Amino acid sequence: MRADRLVSLVLLLRQRGRLSATTLARELEVSTRTVLRDIEALSAAGVPVYAERGRNGGFALLPGFQTRLTGLNHDEALALLVAGSRRGAQVFGLGSALASAVLKVVDALPESHRDTAAGVAERLLVDPETDLLSRRVVADEVPDAVVARIRRAVLAGNRLRIRYAAAGGAPRWRTVDPIGLVTVRDQGYLLATRDGADRTYRLSRVSAAEELPEPARRPERVDLDRAWRERSTRFRTGGDQVAVLVRLDPARREDLVGTALAVLSEHVEADGQLRMEVTFQDRRHAQWALWQLAVQAEALEPRWLRTYLHDRAAAIVARYAVTGDPAASG
Repeated sequence: MRADRLVSLVLLLRQRGRLSATTLARELEVSTRTVLRDIEALSAAGVPVYAERGRNGGFALLPGFQTRLTGLNHDEALALLVAGSRRGAQVFGLGSALASAVLKVVDALPESHRDTAAGVAERLLVDPETDLLSRRVVADEVPDAVVARIRRAVLAGNRLRIRYAAAGGAPRWRTVDPIGLVTVRDQGYLLATRDGADRTYRLSRVSAAEELPEPARRPERVDLDRAWRERSTRFRTGGDQVAVLVRLDPARREDLVGTALAVLSEHVEADGQLRMEVTFQDRRHAQWALWQLAVQAEALEPRWLRTYLHDRAAAIVARYAVTGDPAASG
């Protein structure tokens, strides 16, 4: 890990010129104390790093210094393969490897192309952390050490023990045969089999993982896209799902479709409103989704959902009823 970090430090200085210890620490995701120790190690190894004092000071390499430290390691190569989604690399525990790999790729470019690459990085932004309304995009939090063990078992074809907590359940150990990893909307999933039956595990619910020495019982080849579609279909059509009949403002159609599991029927009424029958994972899912649509949707059926929305709205009205000085309440 430290050797890779030292390479990244050198490449950062080569590509960006003088950088402060604070900037280097942020880029390398370490403390400034660690950066200073790394600078000392580079100097001791003969890398010509020098410090410039003052308000705009920092660390830099002597002009003309060249390096051949651009070979990709295993994790960096993997990171580039999933680099179509920066967050995909993050979910699979390859975020730092991707950053390091990109530095090496840029450093390997001819000097005439290197400036162009730097310009591209300034002009193109993929998957920012917030949208236009400043809503933060929350990705699953999975410890790098845990996802690294899962990733190794998947790629090596070995069996895996995971400590997994199903929704609403206590965590317990399971031994599985891993098939592949999938990331969807910043959420990571492990596709596996257990005792021959298909299983799908959300990575954020895995608190520990152990790669076992015995080979996984799985086919030599797998169509992961097809396997995901099949499991997705089973998920949408099984379990405690509920069907809801909704009358909806067409402007909110995509919001409803984006949260529902499936659309069973849909037609336009005479007044232009949509009448749709959709399914949700369970009662709680349906309650949450319809509440988000406020007065732009009306749940026609089932009755329990109408009652829930009515009672919740009535409680809100009662809370904000004007009865005097609001500051005097509570």
